[in-house]
Amino acid sequence: MAMALSMDLRRRVLVAIGRGMSCRQAAVHFGVSASSAIRWRALERLHGDARPKRQGGDRRSDRIEAHAETILGLIEARPDMTLAEIRTELAVKGAYFGIGTVWRFFARRRITLKKRLHTRPSRIVPTS
Repeated sequence: MAMALSMDLRRRVLVAIGRGMSCRQAAVHFGVSASSAIRWRALERLHGDARPKRQGGDRRSDRIEAHAETILGLIEARPDMTLAEIRTELAVKGAYFGIGTVWRFFARRRITLKKRLHTRPSRIVPTS
């Protein structure tokens, strides 16, 4: 992911625009794209400065988190449900999510629902 350009550069571009340069002229002068200079000017007008927004991170989990009680209730009622079955139950209630989204919901809570076959008893060494 690309990093945001420094606030120092943004300020210099905005000062040049404030002194009468057009956004495009300031962009050429400082070696940035015209669209960046235009966006920074718009941000300055709206918010008073042109600080970059935070990059990365989770932006969509709030959709599935709104159904947390339902999902946890499903698992409490039937602990052996698969992710596909949970997804189907949510779809019946009008909430459509991918299996990966459901998996990440459980991963955030450190809930693992492993389905392992029962280990056969050993004839040689007793297992506990």
